[in-house]
Amino acid sequence: MSNICREVITLQLGHYSNFVGTHWWNLQDASLSYDPDIPPGELQSDVLFREGQTLGGNITYTPRLIAMDLKGSLQTLRQEGSLYDTGEDTSTLTWDGGLMIHEESPPPKNSFLEDLEKLDCGDILTEADFSSSSRTHRDNSLRVDTVNHQLARVQKKYRLEGSVKVWSDFLRIHLHPRTISVIHRYNHDGEADRLEAFGQGEALLQGSVLEELDDKLHFFVEECDYFQGFQLLCDLADGFAGLGSKVTEMLQDAYGGRGILTYGTVPISHPNSTPIKDVYHLLNCALGMVHMANHSSFFCPLTLRSGLGLRSTSPISFPYLNYDPSLWYHSSSVLSLALDTLTAPYRLRNNCVPMWQLADSLASSGRKVVTAYGAVPFPILPGNSLPDTLSAHATSLPWKPLSTCAIATDGRCYGQWVTLKGLEGQKLTSSVAQETEMPSPLYNLHSGEDVLAAYVTSFYPTAPLAVQLVSSPSKVTPPFPQIFSPFLADQAPMTPPVITSLQSGPAMDPWLSELHRSVSALDIRRLAPSFLSQGPEMADYIEALEQLRQLARKYRDDSGGMTRSSSEEDDED
Repeated sequence: MSNICREVITLQLGHYSNFVGTHWWNLQDASLSYDPDIPPGELQSDVLFREGQTLGGNITYTPRLIAMDLKGSLQTLRQEGSLYDTGEDTSTLTWDGGLMIHEESPPPKNSFLEDLEKLDCGDILTEADFSSSSRTHRDNSLRVDTVNHQLARVQKKYRLEGSVKVWSDFLRIHLHPRTISVIHRYNHDGEADRLEAFGQGEALLQGSVLEELDDKLHFFVEECDYFQGFQLLCDLADGFAGLGSKVTEMLQDAYGGRGILTYGTVPISHPNSTPIKDVYHLLNCALGMVHMANHSSFFCPLTLRSGLGLRSTSPISFPYLNYDPSLWYHSSSVLSLALDTLTAPYRLRNNCVPMWQLADSLASSGRKVVTAYGAVPFPILPGNSLPDTLSAHATSLPWKPLSTCAIATDGRCYGQWVTLKGLEGQKLTSSVAQETEMPSPLYNLHSGEDVLAAYVTSFYPTAPLAVQLVSSPSKVTPPFPQIFSPFLADQAPMTPPVITSLQSGPAMDPWLSELHRSVSALDIRRLAPSFLSQGPEMADYIEALEQLRQLARKYRDDSGGMTRSSSEEDDED
């Protein structure tokens, strides 16, 4: 039973979620192998991908994905994709009079998309780029892996920082014609008709939008044999938070018993933001978190911001990364590496942990909001073993917040799931002779899992803990941005190890309480009267804030270990 594919359907709702998702799918694509002589990897690609066939009989391998965005967000990407093009013009003209054709110039393509188009047509880039074995397919009958894997052979680096405007500018894979849904009622760019408020998003899931989503869901679900659930990436700071709330409610009603793991994505900054827009962002985050947590197996914010409040904060930094916090192209790539590790447990070929089991281990007693932490990359140096690296971090954990919630320093946690991915070829245990005096108890252990579990337990002595080691790394290939520090890039630029932690614990009480206080302090009728104009009703808004307050209390540790000021308790009681 362990080898049975437990299929997952992914939904990406919103522009930043599609940024994160595009990087994430590029990582999945880079790890695909079609060579029958190569043993199957640890991660089962069929969990995420579906096999199909074009009208010409060519095999396709596309994500089991539904991606929703606004009008004007696709640029050069066609909504229906290009896999099922016949090459024939099937349009029919019935008008006998004169015609005047106005043709708009297509958006320009960056260097990466231009190269991808050449490969897609069966062309090669240069004589030096590919070996003779890769120049055997000059017609349209390309093998399924030609475009996906020839790109990895191109020893070419792309600097796309000035040319990436939308997520399709760096998408390297084909999408199924049923994947993309464009919401034409709202614009991606400009000041008019923007999807800015929670209520706008809630109101969207009806009529044609609902029918289209329901049709796509049925298509992907009905072809699954062992369907385990959904993973959602949803923008949390704009009107997509409202849409995501309705989508998760719909999934819970229609597919009860399946896993619904929801990640609320928030960029570090928004272009052309204003104080009133910042208020909207805060309100959307609070309402979206409450509602999506209610209808999901768990809800996890995912962001490199150090706080969700109105005050500007420094972005999360990592020792071996040099990324530009203002570029969505950069920040989303960091989150995609973390997400690749966070989602690994329910994608494994063997010892797979189903979505429901992962969620139940973290979201007990109604604590459905969990937080993520990660070290991107995990700082293991060449020649060092896992005990060497962890011993060097004996006084502080190596990871940073990925959900704005501070790391617990008092050792208390209700549940934790730690995944370390990418130590292929590294020493997981000590090679020091047993008679030698060990600098740490970690050197006496005989498996990588035991080493990692002992290390994490030293910080959380009494907390329930699950650990998993996945040896295969995340393969970083073009057009992933060149954000690794020169020191790390000299070692293993294409295969960075990553460690992540999903947690539920008392540290979330002050975090959620602070969010509740920040939103409650706003005079919404004065500061943002239009926020309520399309919903929610004032009574529903007040009820949502009360649910947020009660949610924070579920994480309160009444054992006496956490000290709380009387003013904090007065605010919440």
